[in-house]
Amino acid sequence: MTRKIAIIDYKAGNAPSVLHAVRRLGKQAQLVTAPDELQVAACIILPGVGSAGATMDSLRETGMAEALTEYVTIRKTPFLGVCVGMQILFEHSEEDDAACFGWLKGQVKKFDSGMVRVPQMGWNKVRFANETPNGYFYFVNSYYALPDNPDDIWGIAHYGEDFTAAVRRENVFGVQFHIEKSGETGLALLNKFVSLAGQWEACAIC
Repeated sequence: MTRKIAIIDYKAGNAPSVLHAVRRLGKQAQLVTAPDELQVAACIILPGVGSAGATMDSLRETGMAEALTEYVTIRKTPFLGVCVGMQILFEHSEEDDAACFGWLKGQVKKFDSGMVRVPQMGWNKVRFANETPNGYFYFVNSYYALPDNPDDIWGIAHYGEDFTAAVRRENVFGVQFHIEKSGETGLALLNKFVSLAGQWEACAIC
């Protein structure tokens, strides 16, 4: 069976844009709408547009939430959450008072509209915590994650105050920005995720 990058299409995200970005890297990928299609997944990307509550409702209704939990937390399939796809990695979001996956400990809070314009829209610099180069990425977000464990923070940006722009724990990665809309910098980071994913025994990029 040829393994591919599985991009979750739950009809509320921007999965086609992410698919286009992955294919620009020369990688085999496909949109996935049902749990049984995850069998082909070398790694999984969950794009996000819209609210945390609507996203979780859609994933639960299709059985995808349960399947993703198995593939990500038990089988250790490499996973990348984008924008809302990152926020729902945590336990709870103020948006829609939503209970989320809880794969990472922490909460998702709304920016203080008395301090900054909400939502944040535009390019912002991300400072990464390891060898990943810093760069400018495109954000559209009203909410941001507050991880309980500082070790989960991969990248930080500033909008009124410092906030978590990217997270990483074992096989789980998340970026608050739209990696697929961030030009060559976004493509380079996306390629880095795919390359890192290839280091996991469960992932065989084809």
